[in-house]
Formats: sequence, structure tokens, C-alpha cells
Amino acid sequence: MVLVAGGCGLGPWGGRTSAPEVREPRAAAKRPSGKRPAVHVVRRGENLSSIAWRYGLDYRSIARWNRIRSPYVIHPGQKLALRGAPTSGSTGRAQGKKAGAGAGDGAKRPAAAAPVPAGGWTWPARGQLIRGFGKGDRGGIDIAGQRGQPVVAARDGRVVYSGSGLVGYGRLVIVKHGERLLTAYAHNDRVLVKEGQTVRAGQKIAEMGSTGAERVKLHFEVRRDGKPLNPLKYLPRRS
Repeated sequence: MVLVAGGCGLGPWGGRTSAPEVREPRAAAKRPSGKRPAVHVVRRGENLSSIAWRYGLDYRSIARWNRIRSPYVIHPGQKLALRGAPTSGSTGRAQGKKAGAGAGDGAKRPAAAAPVPAGGWTWPARGQLIRGFGKGDRGGIDIAGQRGQPVVAARDGRVVYSGSGLVGYGRLVIVKHGERLLTAYAHNDRVLVKEGQTVRAGQKIAEMGSTGAERVKLHFEVRRDGKPLNPLKYLPRRS
């Protein structure tokens, strides 16, 4: 993920400096296997949403287990319980600069890549579906395409993560839709939105690439309360 100043706190959807992003190697990286650990030590650039995504959890659960209150400020080196009991070192009264959750709001909306159908969902990219839900080690779908082609928000929402710190996802954008639903857009060549920014369905948020992957593609996920769902049950049927 993008680095932040070591002493800064991070809210659930970040708030970052302009430190340069590090390009991941093209080779695909696999997510750590095995059971979820009991404790996660916060690293620079992480926020509560990205940590919850990594472990398939709801960020509200992590906040509750660790007695962290809104605006959900966390710090590098802080220990977070991942299994329902607070640990020594976790705190709900972490001090630090409040995250800029509204950064980017009001920005001019870029042109949509595709019209939005009734129901509010649209495909995040044009291209061939090369992997369906339940195939491989992640709960999402893969769409093949050309480097630099538009990646768009699948539904109205707010960007809660934009970075490259989750192993195997490359440059990643996570968008929050309401309180329980999230969508993720991975392996981007370039990201065009900031954390806290409001986006509309069909709005261009990134350009397709191969960061953290073996080929140019978009990996797209839908999660409710941290649990993967089949995106094809939400996206409109292709003709």
C-alpha cells in the first residue's frame, strides 16, 4: 500500500500523504494460506478496511473487538485482535490526525465507460470473462482486457481503499456501498480515485493492468460483511 508518515493515524478508509506507490512485479503473488491469525500488527499504509478485506472480515467487527470508535484511527505497530477479544496494545482511544474520509468529494465525474442499467449495477470492465466465481484461491471473477482500458465503479459508492499493499492484488481499489457491501477492483495499471471520494456507477476509477498478476486483467470481487459473494448474481446479464 502507499506509505504514510510513520506517526500518522489512519481511519477506516485511510488518509494518506503523496508518497510514491511501488510497482509490484508482474508475477502473480499468492495470499498467505492457513487459518486467520489471532492478532494483526498494523503496518504503515494500512487502514481498517484493508485489514478487514485481507482476512475476510467486516471492519466493524474488528473495531468492536478492539474497542475502536469512529473515526476508527489506527497506528503502525498497533496490535489488533481478529477473533473477538481485545489484545494488550489495541486501543479505542488512539491519538493522531483524523483521516480525510471526504477527500475528493465533489470532484468532477469522468465520463462513464458504459451506461448504467436499471438496478444500479454495471460491469466494471469490458472484456472476456476468463474466470468465474469459486475458481482459484479468491472469491471473485477475472475479466481479460487491454492495458489502460477503463475500469469503472460497478455501483454508486465511496472509495475506502486505494493502494498496493494487499499481497496478490496489485494496485487495488475498494468501494463501499452502504454499510455492508463492498466491491474490489484489482491489478490496475493506474488508479484514478482517492480514498474518501464518492463515485458513481459507470465512473472510470482506474485503468486495467497486470500489477500483482501474470497477465493484463481485472479481478473483481463483491463482499457482504467481509464474505465473498458471486458477482454474477449482481451484474446485469450480458447479451
